[in-house]
Amino acid sequence: MGITKSNILAATLISLAENCTTMRDLKRIHAGAIRTGFHFHTIILAKVLRFAAVSPSGDIHYARRLFDQMPQPNTFFYNTLIRGYSKSENPSCSIGLFSQMRRDYVDPDGFTFTFLLKSRSRMNLELLVGDEIHGQVLKFGFCSYLFVQNGLIHLYATRGLPSESHRVFDEIEDPDVVSWSGLVAAHLKISDLDEARSIFDRMPERDVVSWTSMISGYSQAKQSFEALDLFKEMRIAGVRPDEVTMVTVISTCTEVGDLDAGISIHHYIEVNGFGWMISLCNALIDMYAKCGFFEGARRIFENMKKRSLITWNSMISAYANHGDVEEAIELFHKMVNSGVFPDGVTFLALLAGYTHKGLVEEGYALFKSMKRKYGVEAGVEHYGCTVDMLGKAGRLKQAYDLIVNMPIPSNDVVWGALLNGCRTYGDVDMGELVVKKLLELKPEEGGYYILLSDIYVAAGRQIEAIEMRQKMEAKGATKTPGCSWVGI
Repeated sequence: MGITKSNILAATLISLAENCTTMRDLKRIHAGAIRTGFHFHTIILAKVLRFAAVSPSGDIHYARRLFDQMPQPNTFFYNTLIRGYSKSENPSCSIGLFSQMRRDYVDPDGFTFTFLLKSRSRMNLELLVGDEIHGQVLKFGFCSYLFVQNGLIHLYATRGLPSESHRVFDEIEDPDVVSWSGLVAAHLKISDLDEARSIFDRMPERDVVSWTSMISGYSQAKQSFEALDLFKEMRIAGVRPDEVTMVTVISTCTEVGDLDAGISIHHYIEVNGFGWMISLCNALIDMYAKCGFFEGARRIFENMKKRSLITWNSMISAYANHGDVEEAIELFHKMVNSGVFPDGVTFLALLAGYTHKGLVEEGYALFKSMKRKYGVEAGVEHYGCTVDMLGKAGRLKQAYDLIVNMPIPSNDVVWGALLNGCRTYGDVDMGELVVKKLLELKPEEGGYYILLSDIYVAAGRQIEAIEMRQKMEAKGATKTPGCSWVGI
């Protein structure tokens, strides 16, 4: 039997779908399949669905519409869409799809449960009720499949249930590195670093994921020196770090202000060909700026061929924190002109810079332009920074009006910034108003009573100062240790 025109057309559509890189092209291929009567061709449909559901450039909604048009989707098609949902913003949709799969009498396989367990691990804890997926694993006889068992270990790890992870692990005949890494993750989740390290040290084999998990665990627990020491061990062991490892290590150097270690890591990045990664360059810019080596941060920024919003924000923050607001603003305009739009982080850095330099008019104009000119909604932190800026300039009434007209709820930090201004300028009347509001928000915080008492003292109103201290004692309020409103 010879090759027919139909066979050639089908092979062409399969090849096009397999090599597709954009949804625009995929829709054209799908349209071509419909026009030529191949829209239910199993292989073509599988390729099209896989790209739409699983590819980073895909469209899960398009994949669902495509799936819903299938007369009798089999296990492979269900698995493909469940897998897509497991990676999407709505992983819970995979659970509903599994229920539909059962109603349609389509049998699941090991891959079904692997993807379902991944979905479960990404769902909010409030959505998780019992271990019904684990029960389904047992019901269908997949409890001895290693990749399903690993999925269960990691599910319980994300929930912070190491005892359940151990229970599954103990049933595995020959656990692999993924199994062991799941146990490490389970103990890191509940901040049990000692047991996590004990398991890590007992691992027969360690991969980049297990090393990175342990390093990240130390870093998140603020045990920065342990994290850096473990990274050195990783390099000695000959395990090549990945992007996640390097970002974690750079962030650790930033945390402890270890510039020498940071420079050493930067050298390692360049020598080993990681220098093109935008995320690493962003982390290095942040590290150099916070460690006081501003020239290093600027050099990396200027040498970057591609820059993300985080890149621009990191450098703008570096300039603003360095006291060079003019350069920060100039860089801000360059960013906008290059087609990168600012976000809330951008404006917060600029507002902080204006506040430190005392450039009130410029800073307030920038705050007002956020929504009007750039479409960025001001958050409570932007209001807090602007109130602080106005308060330090003595524009207390303007700051008060800004707070009471906020379209979002205010908090104690915003009012505390205004109270600090009241103390600086001895405005007793405004101080009384602010403290009343603060005590509505946090009646147990004694620091507000003390600050208003200080304002009374500065104004020569000793009786009110004593009364305020007595009121604090009567209410049982205490000052939060280490908390001060001075210099917010």
